Amino acid sequence: MRPARALIDLQALRHNFQIAREITGAKALAVIKADAYGHGAVRCAQALEAEADGFAVACIEEALELRAAGIRAPVLLLEGFFEADELPLIVEHGLWCVAHSLWQLEAIEKAALSKPINVWLKLDSGMHRVGLHPKDYQAGYQRLLASGNVAKIVLMSHFARADELNSQASAEQAAVFEAARQGLSAEVSLRNSPAVLGWPQIPSDWVRPGIMLYGATPFEEANAMASRLQPVMTLESKVISVRELPAGEPIGYGAKFITPKPMRVGVVAMGYADGYPRHAPTGTPVLVAGQRSQLIGRVSMDMLCVDLTDIPQAGLGSTVELWGKNILASDVAMAAGTIPYQIFCNLRRVPLLYSGS
Repeated sequence: MRPARALIDLQALRHNFQIAREITGAKALAVIKADAYGHGAVRCAQALEAEADGFAVACIEEALELRAAGIRAPVLLLEGFFEADELPLIVEHGLWCVAHSLWQLEAIEKAALSKPINVWLKLDSGMHRVGLHPKDYQAGYQRLLASGNVAKIVLMSHFARADELNSQASAEQAAVFEAARQGLSAEVSLRNSPAVLGWPQIPSDWVRPGIMLYGATPFEEANAMASRLQPVMTLESKVISVRELPAGEPIGYGAKFITPKPMRVGVVAMGYADGYPRHAPTGTPVLVAGQRSQLIGRVSMDMLCVDLTDIPQAGLGSTVELWGKNILASDVAMAAGTIPYQIFCNLRRVPLLYSGS
Protein backbone atom coordinates (compact mmCIF):
# COMPACT_ATOMS: atom_id res chain seq x y z
CA MET A 1 0.00 0.00 0.00
CA ARG A 2 1.32 3.45 -0.91
CA PRO A 3 2.67 5.03 2.28
CA ALA A 4 1.45 8.62 1.74
CA ARG A 5 -1.11 9.65 4.38
CA ALA A 6 -2.40 12.59 6.39
CA LEU A 7 -2.67 12.18 10.15
CA ILE A 8 -5.41 14.39 11.67
CA ASP A 9 -5.12 15.22 15.38
CA LEU A 10 -8.65 16.09 16.55
CA GLN A 11 -7.43 17.00 20.03
CA ALA A 12 -5.26 19.71 18.45
CA LEU A 13 -8.35 20.90 16.56
CA ARG A 14 -10.25 21.28 19.83
CA HIS A 15 -7.27 23.03 21.42
CA ASN A 16 -7.20 25.60 18.64
CA PHE A 17 -10.95 26.19 18.88
CA GLN A 18 -10.59 26.76 22.60
CA ILE A 19 -7.95 29.41 21.92
CA ALA A 20 -10.43 31.30 19.72
CA ARG A 21 -13.01 31.07 22.50
CA GLU A 22 -10.51 32.14 25.17
CA ILE A 23 -9.20 35.13 23.21
CA THR A 24 -12.60 36.55 22.32
CA GLY A 25 -15.11 35.30 24.87
CA ALA A 26 -17.55 35.41 21.95
CA LYS A 27 -19.84 32.86 20.37
CA ALA A 28 -17.94 31.00 17.68
CA LEU A 29 -18.78 29.27 14.42
CA ALA A 30 -16.12 26.76 13.41
CA VAL A 31 -15.47 27.29 9.70
CA ILE A 32 -15.33 23.84 8.07
CA LYS A 33 -15.97 24.75 4.44
CA ALA A 34 -14.00 23.02 1.66
CA ASP A 35 -14.09 19.72 3.60
CA ALA A 36 -12.69 21.48 6.67
CA TYR A 37 -9.82 22.89 4.60
CA GLY A 38 -8.95 19.34 3.52
CA HIS A 39 -9.14 17.87 7.04
CA GLY A 40 -12.51 16.12 6.65
CA ALA A 41 -15.62 18.16 7.46
CA VAL A 42 -17.71 15.43 9.06
CA ARG A 43 -15.02 14.19 11.45
CA CYS A 44 -14.01 17.74 12.36
CA ALA A 45 -17.63 18.70 13.01
CA GLN A 46 -18.13 15.62 15.17
CA ALA A 47 -15.01 16.53 17.16
CA LEU A 48 -16.20 20.11 17.75
CA GLU A 49 -19.97 19.74 18.01
CA ALA A 50 -19.98 19.71 21.82
CA GLU A 51 -17.99 22.96 21.96
CA ALA A 52 -18.83 25.06 18.92
CA ASP A 53 -21.90 27.30 18.74
CA GLY A 54 -22.29 26.13 15.17
CA PHE A 55 -20.45 25.64 11.91
CA ALA A 56 -19.90 27.65 8.75
CA VAL A 57 -19.71 26.17 5.26
CA ALA A 58 -19.63 27.64 1.77
CA CYS A 59 -22.79 26.16 0.29
CA ILE A 60 -25.83 24.00 0.86
CA GLU A 61 -24.15 20.84 -0.49
CA GLU A 62 -21.59 21.06 2.31
CA ALA A 63 -24.32 21.71 4.88
CA LEU A 64 -26.40 18.73 3.75
CA GLU A 65 -23.37 16.46 4.07
CA LEU A 66 -23.16 17.44 7.74
CA ARG A 67 -26.88 16.93 8.30
CA ALA A 68 -26.70 13.48 6.63
CA ALA A 69 -23.91 12.58 9.07
CA GLY A 70 -26.11 13.50 12.03
CA ILE A 71 -24.70 16.95 12.83
CA ARG A 72 -27.58 18.89 14.37
CA ALA A 73 -25.76 22.09 15.39
CA PRO A 74 -26.50 25.35 13.52
CA VAL A 75 -24.82 25.55 10.12
CA LEU A 76 -24.31 28.89 8.35
CA LEU A 77 -24.13 29.09 4.55
CA LEU A 78 -21.39 31.68 4.00
CA GLU A 79 -22.30 32.26 0.34
CA GLY A 80 -26.00 32.11 1.07
CA PHE A 81 -28.19 30.46 -1.55
CA PHE A 82 -27.50 30.45 -5.28
CA GLU A 83 -31.08 29.80 -6.37
CA ALA A 84 -34.33 30.72 -4.62
CA ASP A 85 -35.44 27.09 -4.71
CA GLU A 86 -32.82 26.33 -2.05
CA LEU A 87 -34.85 28.24 0.54
CA PRO A 88 -37.24 25.35 1.36
CA LEU A 89 -34.19 23.13 1.96
CA ILE A 90 -32.73 25.79 4.24
CA VAL A 91 -35.96 25.71 6.24
CA GLU A 92 -36.21 21.91 6.24
CA HIS A 93 -32.70 21.42 7.57
CA GLY A 94 -32.66 24.36 9.98
CA LEU A 95 -29.77 26.13 8.27
CA TRP A 96 -28.67 29.71 8.76
CA CYS A 97 -28.09 31.78 5.65
CA VAL A 98 -25.94 34.74 4.66
CA ALA A 99 -27.68 37.34 2.46
CA HIS A 100 -25.15 39.43 0.57
CA SER A 101 -27.06 40.66 -2.49
CA LEU A 102 -30.28 42.53 -3.22
CA TRP A 103 -31.61 39.66 -5.33
CA GLN A 104 -31.33 37.38 -2.30
CA LEU A 105 -33.36 39.82 -0.21
CA GLU A 106 -36.03 39.86 -2.90
CA ALA A 107 -36.07 36.05 -3.02
CA ILE A 108 -36.54 35.86 0.75
CA GLU A 109 -39.38 38.41 0.56
CA LYS A 110 -41.19 36.46 -2.15
CA ALA A 111 -40.68 32.97 -0.71
CA ALA A 112 -43.54 31.03 0.85
CA LEU A 113 -41.69 29.48 3.79
CA SER A 114 -43.15 27.14 6.38
CA LYS A 115 -41.22 28.94 9.10
CA PRO A 116 -38.83 31.92 9.29
CA ILE A 117 -35.07 31.51 8.88
CA ASN A 118 -32.01 33.07 10.51
CA VAL A 119 -30.20 35.47 8.18
CA TRP A 120 -26.72 36.94 8.48
CA LEU A 121 -26.86 40.22 6.57
CA LYS A 122 -23.51 40.95 4.96
CA LEU A 123 -22.13 44.43 4.37
CA ASP A 124 -19.47 45.26 1.81
CA SER A 125 -17.31 47.37 4.11
CA GLY A 126 -14.46 47.68 1.64
CA MET A 127 -13.40 44.27 0.35
CA HIS A 128 -15.69 44.69 -2.70
CA ARG A 129 -16.33 41.02 -3.18
CA VAL A 130 -19.88 40.39 -1.92
CA GLY A 131 -22.10 42.28 0.49
CA LEU A 132 -24.67 45.06 0.40
CA HIS A 133 -23.48 48.58 -0.32
CA PRO A 134 -23.53 50.71 2.85
CA LYS A 135 -26.31 52.87 1.37
CA ASP A 136 -28.52 49.78 1.04
CA TYR A 137 -27.73 48.21 4.42
CA GLN A 138 -30.34 49.85 6.66
CA ALA A 139 -33.07 49.32 4.09
CA GLY A 140 -31.98 45.71 3.61
CA TYR A 141 -32.30 45.10 7.33
CA GLN A 142 -35.78 46.62 7.40
CA ARG A 143 -36.84 44.57 4.35
CA LEU A 144 -35.83 41.35 6.09
CA LEU A 145 -37.72 42.32 9.24
CA ALA A 146 -40.84 43.22 7.26
CA SER A 147 -40.77 40.06 5.15
CA GLY A 148 -42.14 37.81 7.87
CA ASN A 149 -39.69 35.15 6.69
CA VAL A 150 -36.81 36.02 9.04
CA ALA A 151 -36.60 34.99 12.70
CA LYS A 152 -33.25 36.60 13.56
CA ILE A 153 -30.70 38.82 11.86
CA VAL A 154 -26.96 38.91 12.55
CA LEU A 155 -25.00 41.77 10.99
CA MET A 156 -21.69 40.79 9.41
CA SER A 157 -18.81 41.83 7.19
CA HIS A 158 -15.48 40.36 6.14
CA PHE A 159 -11.98 41.84 6.32
CA ALA A 160 -9.73 41.92 3.29
CA ARG A 161 -6.43 42.61 5.04
CA ALA A 162 -6.74 41.43 8.65
CA ASP A 163 -3.62 39.31 8.09
CA GLU A 164 -1.62 42.54 7.66
CA LEU A 165 -1.12 43.64 11.25
CA ASN A 166 0.45 46.97 10.30
CA SER A 167 -2.35 47.94 7.93
CA GLN A 168 -5.16 50.32 8.90
CA ALA A 169 -7.52 48.68 6.41
CA SER A 170 -9.29 46.53 9.01
CA ALA A 171 -9.90 49.49 11.31
CA GLU A 172 -11.24 51.44 8.34
CA GLN A 173 -13.58 48.60 7.38
CA ALA A 174 -14.77 48.32 10.98
CA ALA A 175 -15.57 52.04 10.96
CA VAL A 176 -17.60 51.66 7.74
CA PHE A 177 -19.48 48.79 9.36
CA GLU A 178 -20.19 50.77 12.54
CA ALA A 179 -21.56 53.68 10.53
CA ALA A 180 -23.76 51.43 8.39
CA ARG A 181 -25.30 49.60 11.35
CA GLN A 182 -26.11 52.62 13.50
CA GLY A 183 -29.53 52.19 15.12
CA LEU A 184 -29.88 48.51 14.12
CA SER A 185 -30.54 46.17 17.03
CA ALA A 186 -28.73 42.94 16.23
CA GLU A 187 -25.64 40.91 17.07
CA VAL A 188 -22.58 41.41 14.88
CA SER A 189 -19.91 39.15 13.38
CA LEU A 190 -16.70 40.64 12.04
CA ARG A 191 -13.72 38.60 13.15
CA ASN A 192 -12.24 35.79 11.09
CA SER A 193 -9.03 33.95 12.09
CA PRO A 194 -6.57 36.82 11.58
CA ALA A 195 -8.96 39.24 13.28
CA VAL A 196 -9.42 36.82 16.20
CA LEU A 197 -5.66 36.51 16.64
CA GLY A 198 -4.51 40.01 15.77
CA TRP A 199 -7.33 42.54 16.20
CA PRO A 200 -8.71 42.18 19.75
CA GLN A 201 -10.05 45.76 19.75
CA ILE A 202 -12.65 45.05 17.05
CA PRO A 203 -15.98 44.07 18.65
CA SER A 204 -17.69 40.89 17.46
CA ASP A 205 -20.51 39.00 19.18
CA TRP A 206 -19.81 36.07 16.87
CA VAL A 207 -16.38 35.03 15.58
CA ARG A 208 -15.60 32.79 12.62
CA PRO A 209 -12.29 30.95 13.17
CA GLY A 210 -11.14 29.09 10.08
CA ILE A 211 -7.47 28.57 9.26
CA MET A 212 -6.47 28.91 12.92
CA LEU A 213 -8.55 25.84 13.79
CA TYR A 214 -6.18 23.76 11.70
CA GLY A 215 -3.09 25.10 13.44
CA ALA A 216 -1.70 27.35 10.71
CA THR A 217 -0.95 31.01 11.17
CA PRO A 218 -2.62 33.50 8.81
CA PHE A 219 0.30 35.91 9.27
CA GLU A 220 3.65 36.15 7.53
CA GLU A 221 5.27 37.59 10.66
CA ALA A 222 5.44 36.15 14.18
CA ASN A 223 2.34 36.54 16.32
CA ALA A 224 2.16 35.57 20.00
CA MET A 225 -1.36 34.19 19.81
CA ALA A 226 -0.74 32.26 16.59
CA SER A 227 2.33 30.65 18.18
CA ARG A 228 -0.01 28.85 20.61
CA LEU A 229 -1.78 26.98 17.81
CA GLN A 230 -1.12 23.27 17.33
CA PRO A 231 -0.86 21.80 13.82
CA VAL A 232 -3.76 19.43 13.18
CA MET A 233 -2.56 17.72 9.99
CA THR A 234 0.70 15.86 9.56
CA LEU A 235 1.31 14.93 5.93
CA GLU A 236 3.81 12.11 5.73
CA SER A 237 5.14 9.36 3.50
CA LYS A 238 8.20 7.15 3.24
CA VAL A 239 11.44 6.88 1.31
CA ILE A 240 10.87 4.34 -1.48
CA SER A 241 14.28 4.50 -3.20
CA VAL A 242 17.81 5.70 -2.40
CA ARG A 243 20.42 6.90 -4.89
CA GLU A 244 24.16 7.55 -4.34
CA LEU A 245 25.13 10.19 -6.89
CA PRO A 246 28.47 11.85 -7.67
CA ALA A 247 28.86 15.59 -8.14
CA GLY A 248 27.47 17.04 -11.35
CA GLU A 249 24.42 14.76 -11.74
CA PRO A 250 20.90 16.10 -12.55
CA ILE A 251 17.88 15.19 -10.43
CA GLY A 252 14.28 15.20 -11.60
CA TYR A 253 12.37 16.81 -14.45
CA GLY A 254 14.12 19.63 -16.26
CA ALA A 255 17.44 18.92 -14.53
CA LYS A 256 16.80 21.97 -12.35
CA PHE A 257 19.00 20.59 -9.59
CA ILE A 258 22.58 19.43 -10.22
CA THR A 259 24.39 17.73 -7.36
CA PRO A 260 27.11 20.15 -6.16
CA LYS A 261 28.97 17.30 -4.43
CA PRO A 262 28.53 13.56 -3.94
CA MET A 263 25.04 13.19 -2.48
CA ARG A 264 22.73 10.58 -1.08
CA VAL A 265 19.21 11.15 -2.42
CA GLY A 266 15.92 9.71 -1.21
CA VAL A 267 12.85 9.37 -3.40
CA VAL A 268 9.57 9.88 -1.50
CA ALA A 269 6.07 8.68 -2.45
CA MET A 270 4.51 12.14 -2.51
CA GLY A 271 3.77 14.52 -5.38
CA TYR A 272 1.54 17.24 -6.70
CA ALA A 273 -1.23 14.71 -7.40
CA ASP A 274 -1.41 14.32 -3.62
CA GLY A 275 -1.62 18.07 -3.16
CA TYR A 276 2.01 18.78 -2.35
CA PRO A 277 2.79 22.10 -4.09
CA ARG A 278 4.51 21.55 -7.43
CA HIS A 279 6.30 24.88 -7.18
CA ALA A 280 7.98 24.08 -3.87
CA PRO A 281 11.65 24.77 -4.68
CA THR A 282 14.88 23.09 -3.70
CA GLY A 283 15.47 23.97 -0.05
CA THR A 284 11.85 23.58 1.06
CA PRO A 285 12.08 21.94 4.52
CA VAL A 286 11.19 18.30 5.19
CA LEU A 287 11.78 16.01 8.16
CA VAL A 288 13.42 12.65 7.38
CA ALA A 289 13.83 10.02 10.11
CA GLY A 290 13.37 12.77 12.68
CA GLN A 291 16.03 15.07 11.20
CA ARG A 292 15.41 18.27 9.29
CA SER A 293 16.46 18.18 5.62
CA GLN A 294 15.34 19.65 2.31
CA LEU A 295 13.54 19.00 -0.94
CA ILE A 296 15.79 18.86 -4.01
CA GLY A 297 14.74 19.14 -7.64
CA ARG A 298 11.27 19.49 -9.11
CA VAL A 299 8.23 17.91 -7.49
CA SER A 300 6.74 15.22 -9.76
CA MET A 301 3.14 14.02 -9.93
CA ASP A 302 3.72 11.08 -7.58
CA MET A 303 7.24 11.50 -6.22
CA LEU A 304 9.74 14.03 -4.93
CA CYS A 305 13.39 13.87 -3.89
CA VAL A 306 15.01 14.77 -0.57
CA ASP A 307 18.59 15.13 0.59
CA LEU A 308 19.77 12.22 2.75
CA THR A 309 23.50 13.11 2.58
CA ASP A 310 23.81 14.15 6.23
CA ILE A 311 21.24 11.68 7.61
CA PRO A 312 23.07 8.35 7.70
CA GLN A 313 20.29 6.71 9.71
CA ALA A 314 17.77 7.40 6.94
CA GLY A 315 17.15 4.90 4.17
CA LEU A 316 14.56 2.79 2.48
CA GLY A 317 11.30 2.98 4.46
CA SER A 318 12.26 6.03 6.54
CA THR A 319 9.33 8.27 7.47
CA VAL A 320 9.23 11.71 5.86
CA GLU A 321 7.13 14.55 7.30
CA LEU A 322 6.17 16.97 4.52
CA TRP A 323 4.32 19.28 6.92
CA GLY A 324 2.91 18.91 10.40
CA LYS A 325 4.08 19.34 13.96
CA ASN A 326 7.78 19.70 13.05
CA ILE A 327 7.63 21.20 9.55
CA LEU A 328 5.02 23.97 9.62
CA ALA A 329 2.59 24.11 6.72
CA SER A 330 3.02 27.88 6.66
CA ASP A 331 6.78 27.46 6.04
CA VAL A 332 6.16 25.03 3.17
CA ALA A 333 3.54 27.35 1.72
CA MET A 334 5.81 30.38 1.94
CA ALA A 335 8.63 28.48 0.21
CA ALA A 336 6.20 27.53 -2.58
CA GLY A 337 4.87 31.07 -2.98
CA THR A 338 1.40 30.24 -1.69
CA ILE A 339 -0.57 30.11 1.58
CA PRO A 340 -1.41 27.25 3.96
CA TYR A 341 -5.10 27.59 3.08
CA GLN A 342 -4.31 26.44 -0.45
CA ILE A 343 -2.02 23.54 0.34
CA PHE A 344 -4.54 22.14 2.83
CA CYS A 345 -7.44 22.52 0.40
CA ASN A 346 -5.43 20.97 -2.43
CA LEU A 347 -4.88 17.74 -0.49
CA ARG A 348 -6.23 14.73 -2.37
CA ARG A 349 -5.71 11.01 -2.88
CA VAL A 350 -4.00 10.47 0.48
CA PRO A 351 -6.07 8.76 3.19
CA LEU A 352 -7.00 10.77 6.30
CA LEU A 353 -6.23 8.91 9.54
CA TYR A 354 -7.76 10.38 12.72
CA SER A 355 -6.67 10.39 16.34
CA GLY A 356 -7.83 12.22 19.48
CA SER A 357 -11.54 11.78 18.79
